[in-house]
Amino acid sequence: MLKRPVSWDRLGGERVETSRANMFRKLLERDPENPMVLYSLGSELFKEKKYSEAREHLGRAVRNKPDYSVAYRTLGRTLYELGEDHEARRVFSEGREVAQRNGDLQTVKEIDVFTRRLEKRGRGEADPVG
Repeated sequence: MLKRPVSWDRLGGERVETSRANMFRKLLERDPENPMVLYSLGSELFKEKKYSEAREHLGRAVRNKPDYSVAYRTLGRTLYELGEDHEARRVFSEGREVAQRNGDLQTVKEIDVFTRRLEKRGRGEADPVG
């Protein structure tokens, strides 16, 4: 099994392992409204299954850069994982429009997949992935 890459900081001459999320938190301290850093932190938190915290940062990324289609996708997925289906559907719909305007066809396809999962869940059908 592959391990996720980690970065290293120096603390008092010792090497200390730092998570990618912590690295993005440090970057966010320098530029708290940077949508790319907000997205990157939210995405890392999503991977760590810290969905509530991810939602906060991804939501800010979307507010700060309303044409950031991949941020919509990941925010929608986060809301899906939190069981906030109505809000996830709204975010996916808005994100799909943004992705289409941007010509981001891969994001459109991914949003469509998760929209179908939401529909299936709404009908009480099992989620094939999780």
